[in-house]
Amino acid sequence: MDVQQPSAPPGRPPWRRFTGEPIERPIRDAVEEAIRREAAAGHRLKVCIGTDSQVRGAETEFATVIVILREGRGGFMFLHNEKSHIAYSLRERMLVEVSKSIEIAYDLCGLFTEYDVAMEVHADINTHPNFRSHEALREAMGYILGMGFAFKAKPDAFASSCCADKFVG
Repeated sequence: MDVQQPSAPPGRPPWRRFTGEPIERPIRDAVEEAIRREAAAGHRLKVCIGTDSQVRGAETEFATVIVILREGRGGFMFLHNEKSHIAYSLRERMLVEVSKSIEIAYDLCGLFTEYDVAMEVHADINTHPNFRSHEALREAMGYILGMGFAFKAKPDAFASSCCADKFVG
């Protein structure tokens, strides 16, 4: 008997499309369907995965996005929000963002290899030392590169700093 896993573990909200439409199956299946559809239409693809967060009082909200770019033809994304009541230091929160992105990248990297789709993990961390988030840059970069993924930080990390940023708070 083939049992399909839910799109999100119990108690966690499901992934959804940009339109807000929930994805009622595993995100891996939705991403694979999108890759197949776009490849059949002749599009060359690149995937960028990123997470951003915002603190409001005692709650931290995280938004993770999977951005699928069609070379020269725009793109679309899947997104997921999650809330936490853990009090993080800025450095810890930056590294939690990176770990959320790496978790989904790791879950999907087999698909990207199978379909020859380039993938990057984007970190919402500033490369300029005058910004507080910079203190987590070295660790985040080592974590992402150590997992074998391409790494982008601000100002080139649009998946986290622009896309995911729109869906927190």
